[in-house]
Amino acid sequence: MHKTLIVIPARYGSTRLPGKPLLKIAGTEMLLRVADIARYVCQTQSECDYVVATDDERIVQLCEQHQVPYLMTSEQCNSGTERCFDVLQQLPEKPDFIVNLQGDNPLCPPWFISALIESWKSSSVGEVFTPYVELTWQELDKLREVKQVTPFSGTTVQINRDLLAMTFSKNIIPAIRKEASMRQNSTLSPVKRHIGLYGYTAKALEAYFAMPESTYEHCEGLEQMRFLENNIAVKMVKVGYQGRTGMSGVDSPEDIQRAEAIIASDGEYDLTP
Repeated sequence: MHKTLIVIPARYGSTRLPGKPLLKIAGTEMLLRVADIARYVCQTQSECDYVVATDDERIVQLCEQHQVPYLMTSEQCNSGTERCFDVLQQLPEKPDFIVNLQGDNPLCPPWFISALIESWKSSSVGEVFTPYVELTWQELDKLREVKQVTPFSGTTVQINRDLLAMTFSKNIIPAIRKEASMRQNSTLSPVKRHIGLYGYTAKALEAYFAMPESTYEHCEGLEQMRFLENNIAVKMVKVGYQGRTGMSGVDSPEDIQRAEAIIASDGEYDLTP
């Protein structure tokens, strides 16, 4: 069986942007945008369901008004991963694969999620699946500029020939000793940027919470390092934005404006199955 559950963690009490799942982006609540993406993916995949995981009645009310499935999770959950685990523990029939689709990611390309599910279905290795993009030299230059201001924004990854992650870092890896000649030979840099979207087997998600915080997880602030440091394979899935402007989560009023500008420029996703 290949039963997939897309879990959408949605927390009302964000310190940087309180109530953000209910804030509107181009006229539609952020959480409903994410739920529409999950619904579309499930309509295009076999044996796939989705659910919002929250601890707030205001979010529950929105879900009920729009027929969005939800589960109440503990107020003690400190991360989206913990909410996914809480959902897994509540279900009498466990899914085989859980996708953690954050409720503040309203512009997540649906094909990113589909790529994770398809990779899991077809792969003989990997307990955790997560996407990456290859950076052009121009994109790498831009990332370097961003890190001059916010050094802990953006995560890079090194990958082996089996497409398994070797390590993740908030530093830009690898170091490039012969950059000038490499720029002449290819438009692509050797740097791969990690996209913060995760799919886990039920076994891997349960194992994560049975293990203590790991050394490099603590140093980097990257929870996926706990898997690597405990020899749990993380399969990397190559994706692309298909000509659209990439954006991760929404954390500020400025991010809402940026998301609306992207929608105005690139248009809405076609979510017709």
